[in-house]
Amino acid sequence: MKKSIYQGYVSILKEELLPAMGCTEPISLAYASALAKSALGALPERVEISVSGNILKNVKSVIVPNTGGLKGVTAAAAAGIVAGVAEKKLQVLSEVSDVQKAEIKSYLARTPFTVNKARSECVFDIGVKVFSGADSAYVRIEGHHTNVVTVEKNGERIVDGKLFTEEGRTDRSILNVRDIVEFADRVKLTDVEEIISRQIEYNTAIAEEGLKNDYGANVGKVLLQAFGGDVHNLAKATAAAGSDARMNGCNLPVVIVSGSGNQGMTTVLPVVVYANHLKVDREMLLRAVTLSDLITIHLKTGIGRLSAYCGAVSAGAGAGAGVCYLYDGCYEQIAHTIVNALAINSGIICDGAKSSCAAKIASAVSAGLLGMEMARYGKNFAGGDGILDTAVEKTIDNVCDLARIGMKETDEEIIKLMIKNI
Repeated sequence: MKKSIYQGYVSILKEELLPAMGCTEPISLAYASALAKSALGALPERVEISVSGNILKNVKSVIVPNTGGLKGVTAAAAAGIVAGVAEKKLQVLSEVSDVQKAEIKSYLARTPFTVNKARSECVFDIGVKVFSGADSAYVRIEGHHTNVVTVEKNGERIVDGKLFTEEGRTDRSILNVRDIVEFADRVKLTDVEEIISRQIEYNTAIAEEGLKNDYGANVGKVLLQAFGGDVHNLAKATAAAGSDARMNGCNLPVVIVSGSGNQGMTTVLPVVVYANHLKVDREMLLRAVTLSDLITIHLKTGIGRLSAYCGAVSAGAGAGAGVCYLYDGCYEQIAHTIVNALAINSGIICDGAKSSCAAKIASAVSAGLLGMEMARYGKNFAGGDGILDTAVEKTIDNVCDLARIGMKETDEEIIKLMIKNI
């Protein structure tokens, strides 16, 4: 394949497969708040927060890690202010002490917080303004989780603020299924092994924690108790258990994909389960996970980081493609796996980060695996059925249009319904 495509795919993986602790939207808010405190140079006496509706829905109901079970916008901001280490970005809350946990609750109780909806049209928008005496500082993150576009003190831009921005990200338009399959076949493992191995290690560890202990609705455990431990159900249960733990305050890190820990777990864990079942070697596992990651990123690129469309659907299709690869699936079978999975589950709504994400992940993995089995047996959904087109790339475009354009009003209605419960 072209050297530029090859290097682009390696760069995309390095840009996307990042470690993070906790649900990434509250963590991004904690990161912005930690930066704002640092710019202010003092513990804020008052805090003003503005967030887009999509940020609100993904922060509202999920437990912020290392806070003793606190949820919501103000909890995430307070944690970042009191105990955040801004230099650690999406692991900003990884070093919170027991003393600081108590300080977070005390700070919340005595400090005035205001939360407003951001005025911009950007679906990913976080603004944090902090005050101490006559001084103020302001930080804004826009577009994706660590893209800091503004750092100000007393209304003046801090020059070093530009160092936080992440310009020059690799153009995702180079992604397509045929090249992704070829890349998975040809990639030098030395180019991807470190980041893929970290993804496998981190995400397997949090899934094991979710299966071992009590988190949220225990979807992973319920799946195993109700339906047994065959490889298909174990793949669903393992991915769900990782989400059980992550959505409910577990402080273990995950490696994210497309800005999401849930998607990062969904892309890799079913592939690991099937790799163990099939007893494939390490090289085959790494290549299959690489393919699963890139398919998921490709599917999500046209949708955007946040929308009304559940990102687990894309990740489940990616996982199905990765498992198909483990079975020595060719390009045509992998393409059919993706189309079949999208035909089954497209349209699942995202109504924020919370315990039920684990069940949606299980459903998405099931669709991906059914799509894979259909492809293996040569039984596929046809182009022209519903939103499906005759080619995989056109079907992906259709799904992206559905999610980004067609579900825009759905997203607005979801946010209205969720705000009623605040």
